[in-house]
Amino acid sequence: MKSPGPLFTLLAGVVLAGGIGITNLATGTGATPVAGAANAAGAPATSEPPKTAPPKTSEAPKADAPARADYAGRADGGGASVAVSVRDGHAIAYVCDGKKVEAWLQGVTVGGKLDLRGAKNTSLTGSFDAASVTGTVTAAGKTWQFTAPTAKKPAGLYRAAPTVKGKTAKVGWIVQSDGSQVGILTTGEDSTSAPALGFGDGAGATVDGARVTAEPVSGLAGQGDF
Repeated sequence: MKSPGPLFTLLAGVVLAGGIGITNLATGTGATPVAGAANAAGAPATSEPPKTAPPKTSEAPKADAPARADYAGRADGGGASVAVSVRDGHAIAYVCDGKKVEAWLQGVTVGGKLDLRGAKNTSLTGSFDAASVTGTVTAAGKTWQFTAPTAKKPAGLYRAAPTVKGKTAKVGWIVQSDGSQVGILTTGEDSTSAPALGFGDGAGATVDGARVTAEPVSGLAGQGDF
């Protein structure tokens, strides 16, 4: 009788493999399914643990622009003084050299920015925060750069409207934090240095022989009108 040969061996291998497969099904053992097959069957796919984002580098907070503040200082290089008063979205400024040049300017404030205008093409632009105001002011054909710190009363901006020889005059004063002051008295077309402003019994000065009360133009030191 002839040996079954290779064919019999092949058939035996197939039967053996089939038996192993049936045994695995019965016992729950078997090869680990691939991720794609698990997803197709509705089983959760193996995933990597979520990565934690690196912490963000904190930035120093920016100083907020105050709603009400006063500033007084001198232009870079001297030659003029500048005062700015901010009040609830509105600002008024005064530039003065204590002799002939002066200008009153006003406008709105947005996001700590200033864009103020006055008579005879005068202008002031800049920005402010809780510590200082910085900008550029142009008056009487001259332009100054300036940085003015916050003014603590009695420092700040003042003005008055006295009567001088029967005419209504105007006076503006800038009082610096060191106590020094500068101002101009204007009557009609004539301008002279303003008389000294005193604070013994409220802010005031003697103009044309009469006591004149000076009103603070300030969000901190008073309620002077713009």
